[in-house]
Amino acid sequence: MKIIYHCYGGAHSSVTAAAVHLGWLPTDRLPEAMELKNLPYFDRTTGKDHGYIRLMGCDRYGNEIFILGRRNCAKIFENMAKGLVTVFGESKDEYHFFDVMPYVNWKMVFGGFTSRKLGITYIGRPIILAGVLASYWKIVSFVQRVVVTTATKSDKQNNSLLIQSKIRERTNS
Repeated sequence: MKIIYHCYGGAHSSVTAAAVHLGWLPTDRLPEAMELKNLPYFDRTTGKDHGYIRLMGCDRYGNEIFILGRRNCAKIFENMAKGLVTVFGESKDEYHFFDVMPYVNWKMVFGGFTSRKLGITYIGRPIILAGVLASYWKIVSFVQRVVVTTATKSDKQNNSLLIQSKIRERTNS
């Protein structure tokens, strides 16, 4: 299964959500600033990176976790991606898209603009960090719902594959 967290720039909220999903950030305390700054892509993407889906890693269920900066095109992105999945004959159940923008606050917007767009990281980054920490528990809660939902689907798919495999073994013997 492919899980894609997307937001405006792919530099803060989607990176944080993916890192929580992958177990790179704690779910029992707020992360330290350095834990956030050390994440791949955190406050590093630019406008030319928008539209590129980036693999962050695989979760404990074998799901691939991706991030994407898609500017203000959430519905367009999701419709296009789902259309491509269909056109290429892939299973729609294999791809899941999660918009992290509802968990973005004004500090993340202002800090992201200052750091990423204006290039003034020494001002923008501390504001971003404060914004991420202010929304952190909402992001953690959202990701935990995603993990439960997708783990259940992964388990069903794995069970289905196991049953199919056992049926093939029985019919071949």
